[in-house]
Amino acid sequence: MDTRTLLTVFTTVFVAELGDKTQLATLLFASDREVSRWTVFVGAALALVVTSAIGVLAGGVVSQYVSEKYLRYVADVGFVTIGVWTIFKARRSAKAPAPKERDHSAAQSSHRFPSGSLT
Repeated sequence: MDTRTLLTVFTTVFVAELGDKTQLATLLFASDREVSRWTVFVGAALALVVTSAIGVLAGGVVSQYVSEKYLRYVADVGFVTIGVWTIFKARRSAKAPAPKERDHSAAQSSHRFPSGSLT
């Protein structure tokens, strides 16, 4: 086993998974007091193992038909596209005006409650 490749893959996947939807979902499941944390851990670990196995198998099949060089280009373009799209979306939402609150004063003026009363 190539230790350098092992550490590179581990570090890359570990950093990519921090704060990911998978980790947040696992956190939510583990926060349920009626659920065993071991059950959540085993379920999440098995899911990650299976998805990793699918990735490895798919990579092995695709690499038989497409050179590693072109796969890297496609991956690079995909990551850059996702990054640009994320930045564009964040900038667009930052520039969007805040939603206006509806003015209910006319509708509420005839239904005001006495001070300190909820009924």
